[in-house]
Amino acid sequence: MASQGYLRWMSAILAAVGLGQVSVILAQTSINTGASTPNRFEIALIGDAPYSALEEQQYPNVIADINRSKASFVIHDGDIQSSATPCTDELVMSRRSLYQSFRIPFVFVPGDNEWTDCHRTGGDPLTRLAKLRELMFAADYSLGQTVLKLERQSQSPKYAAYRENVRWGYGSILFVGLHLVGSNNNLGRTPEMDREFKARNQANLEWLKSSFALARQQQRSGVMLVMQANPGFDLPREQRTGFNDFLDTLLPEVTQFGKPVVLVHGDSHYFRIDKPLVDSRNQRVMNFTRVETFGPPDMHWVRATVDPSDPNLFQFDPVVVKANVN
Repeated sequence: MASQGYLRWMSAILAAVGLGQVSVILAQTSINTGASTPNRFEIALIGDAPYSALEEQQYPNVIADINRSKASFVIHDGDIQSSATPCTDELVMSRRSLYQSFRIPFVFVPGDNEWTDCHRTGGDPLTRLAKLRELMFAADYSLGQTVLKLERQSQSPKYAAYRENVRWGYGSILFVGLHLVGSNNNLGRTPEMDREFKARNQANLEWLKSSFALARQQQRSGVMLVMQANPGFDLPREQRTGFNDFLDTLLPEVTQFGKPVVLVHGDSHYFRIDKPLVDSRNQRVMNFTRVETFGPPDMHWVRATVDPSDPNLFQFDPVVVKANVN
């Protein structure tokens, strides 16, 4: 069970941000450190939701479906609102309360609609980013009614701002959350945003490299990377300037690791499972798989199964929530 000191600290944080009711839920949680985990397990992958009033009505069906499943935890790969929705503290806290309905640990990585695109509705992106970090990434644990202990990049003084970059081990897999977002990763709109991109880009690259180094050191059988942005595997370099450094770093790390690597993202609202990474000889990198989660108007989820006895290690299945099919 969670220590009383941690629970008192967490309750104080939640009360300070106006979510005292959720502190009662958290006070009943246990902490899963991943120290004793099954060889074969399932997780739920979601993202880009809810956007509209209809999706807000449908979203509890997704939560209920996942809660009935065998998933050990759920990962949300960003975008908790549409880009046309005003960015407010109240909306973030409403979403947080919604996600607390998951009985299993809930891990979230940020998307562009939460901060980068807030200028479209009159908000300041950097102000919103600071609030998002405060409200969604305050503790070294996941959300959900049971929680996972997370390692945050902010534990390094050099990258103290980047609480949203996380990783955790479960079974034989290393899971890694990275803060890469749509809208070209916040590059190319204003000089101020370009400076933000430059600093965060460096943090992301360091987190990516150190995570693969850790996976090799720990002899992990696979790595799952999670971020919001579709990095544009099939686009010319001049059209994906915010992602070139990431992709240039990803390729040698995947190749050197030599075991299954999965990249989970949202952004394009187009469910797919494919192998889009190619090397300098234009040969497909077969130990790399991309999974894009469902997005509006499709309120469904993806089941990921990890099975060390499977030569592919990972298996992905779309789960259609029947209550959300018109």
